[in-house]
Amino acid sequence: MPFGIATHQFNGPLLDLSVPLLAERDPSTLQIFDTMTRRKTAFVPRTPGEVSMYVCGPTVYDVPHLGHGRTALTYDIIRRYLEWAGFDVTLASNVTDIDDKIVERAQREGRTEADVATEFTAAYDAQMERLGVLPPDSRPHATHFIRQMIEVISELLSMGAAYEVAGKGVYFAVDSAPRYGQLAGRTLSQLNADAGSRVDVDPDKRSPLDFALWKAARPGEPRWDTPWGEGRPGWHTECVAMSLSALGPGFDIHGGGDDLVFPHHQNEWAQVTAAGEAFARYWVHSAMVNVGSEKMAKSLGNYTQLADAIDAAGARAVRLLVLQTHYRRAMEMGQDALDAARSAVGRLDAFARRAAAAGISPQRWAAVRRPDIESGAAVGLDVEAARAFGAAMDDDFATPAALDVVFRLVRRANAALDASRDSAARDVATALHLLGVLGIKTGDAGEEAAAADGLTDVEVEALLEERATARAARDFSIADRIRDELAAGGIVVSDNPDGATWHRV
Repeated sequence: MPFGIATHQFNGPLLDLSVPLLAERDPSTLQIFDTMTRRKTAFVPRTPGEVSMYVCGPTVYDVPHLGHGRTALTYDIIRRYLEWAGFDVTLASNVTDIDDKIVERAQREGRTEADVATEFTAAYDAQMERLGVLPPDSRPHATHFIRQMIEVISELLSMGAAYEVAGKGVYFAVDSAPRYGQLAGRTLSQLNADAGSRVDVDPDKRSPLDFALWKAARPGEPRWDTPWGEGRPGWHTECVAMSLSALGPGFDIHGGGDDLVFPHHQNEWAQVTAAGEAFARYWVHSAMVNVGSEKMAKSLGNYTQLADAIDAAGARAVRLLVLQTHYRRAMEMGQDALDAARSAVGRLDAFARRAAAAGISPQRWAAVRRPDIESGAAVGLDVEAARAFGAAMDDDFATPAALDVVFRLVRRANAALDASRDSAARDVATALHLLGVLGIKTGDAGEEAAAADGLTDVEVEALLEERATARAARDFSIADRIRDELAAGGIVVSDNPDGATWHRV
């Protein structure tokens, strides 16, 4: 195992990453733009039929802004699509709960770092739930992986890829990593010429680009004991230990915002490759959010809190707006764009209500996946429309093209409903099914229609799952209690042969 780290989930074979991942081009093959190679590449997973993803999560020192929302939604959409495409997806996403900014805030406010991290982890989680972002399968917290980080640093020191500086900690020597700079698309000399603006300046480093693996303890800061003294980990080492512990060497996709390409992801890669280990097979990066053509950033004072945007436009409008721009392009997320997305969600809701009034329900297809449709097992869905949708998403997750397929299908379905054509049920079901693949709920399923008692769709669905479990166990007292609880919240449940459906009064 790399650096002696015991993995929790990995159980597949390793592949030699020195061999180019260039499978023969197949029109049905998923193509991903790999930041490392700067080109679209056929996706060949480590284990056939499985996808392992690590997405850099939040550094929890403040409330999330719209940029955090875009990043989280990007990888939620990718994950949902991969699962619909037939892959068994394992997603790990970390929480950085020890960091310079967390330490600074804790000291400024006279609190502990743990208090700060707990507060803002909860704030982040609350907005992710509102957005409908699926929770990761594994969620490592940096402070729970100190032992693994020490193992990483110890091995790098033993191979001469790292060095100690008395009173300051341990640094990684970038000249020990062949091809350092490749992920960033820069040569070592180019990065050195520009180092002052992106890396910590320290005259004791051998190279300006060398980075801290372990920071020596300073007064008032949290600390852990190590063979080279007390201190705390460097950011870049944290994600190495957490990703490899969660997913094993040679995992498939490493994702995050494109602001992490350098130095964070470049420095993760450097540590693992310097040790001769296999790291991520594909690097995927989502672009930033702009406000008035300027990058959103707290330092510029032009950021919008994610909670405020959701309050103003609704979570589904935020998701739809993210879908309307390809993930690798910077996107505008101003009020006009949010208002337009909210109007589009309203039209989708009207379409779904019209379908429900006509007695057309897509519930029976909720668990259907692309292989079911392609094989003809999902009777009642449009195979050609699903193929067009899949082809768009197979082209590096081109959500704008995929949305175009869905909205054209909605227009066709409305026309079929107008004419009472037999194809109406198929078109409606397919459109709503594909919207669900993208994580967009319609009709009464939106959070904007929440009952006065505050029951969200997530809460309703959770209660219905609990009720279904109780019914299956023939515990009808619990099932009836849950139904009464939902009714008190304005939720009407209908039991059908294909399962329960619900709507708000």
